Amino acid sequence: MQLNIVVYSKSACPQCDTVKSLLKAKNLPFEEVKIDDEEQRLAFYAKCGPAVRQMPQVFINDQRVGGVAGLQAAFAQLKL
Repeated sequence: MQLNIVVYSKSACPQCDTVKSLLKAKNLPFEEVKIDDEEQRLAFYAKCGPAVRQMPQVFINDQRVGGVAGLQAAFAQLKL
């Protein structure tokens, strides 16, 4: 199964580091998009909707799974 994984993250974010470590541990390639600028972050949040207000945000095949807990749930669902 081909997975297109994109991680939206910011600098100095322990949860972002955890997500990237989980993906690396499973040898899953991913693209990281750093959103450190406040204007970029607000635009990203506006695109994702009012419920999204924190980083990281992980998308698998253009579907938002959320942060660390969401990624772990996606792993279980995909049997990874």
